[in-house]
Amino acid sequence: MSIFIREAVAGDIDTIHAFILALADYERLAHEVKGDRATLERHLFGPRPMAEVLIAEHAGAAIGFALFFHNFSTFEARPGIYLEDLFVLPDARGQGAGKALLLRLAQLAIARDCARLEWSVLDWNAPAIAVYRAIGAKPMDEWTVQRLDGEALVALAGVSA
Repeated sequence: MSIFIREAVAGDIDTIHAFILALADYERLAHEVKGDRATLERHLFGPRPMAEVLIAEHAGAAIGFALFFHNFSTFEARPGIYLEDLFVLPDARGQGAGKALLLRLAQLAIARDCARLEWSVLDWNAPAIAVYRAIGAKPMDEWTVQRLDGEALVALAGVSA
């Protein structure tokens, strides 16, 4: 299968949104999706983009995506890339699209002088974990993700919702 990886453009917003919905369904988190196309478009393609997207295509059809943004390592004093989401349509899995997206992200990380490429994976997602181990990724067992959102975020910020 010949896979082509390209940067997303504003015209891809419906495809990106559809991939997000499909990923949420796969992860059993569809009830968590709150973002709509307009908000997504503003934050991806507006005056101050907060993230970037790569699209994987085969025969001109979008089959997967990777949404990522830069973080920063104070210890390295260099940026990193954080992969928020990677998704390949079920019918296209096993053909190399996921690895092609990761390869392109690694190339971007090197070209942008990033110290690392990081992401999270659900602990039950054995097929993805197997791919990540095969490419040399290692778990950060000593680190636990923390999240502040919703009412707790608003309360800490000291603002009214």
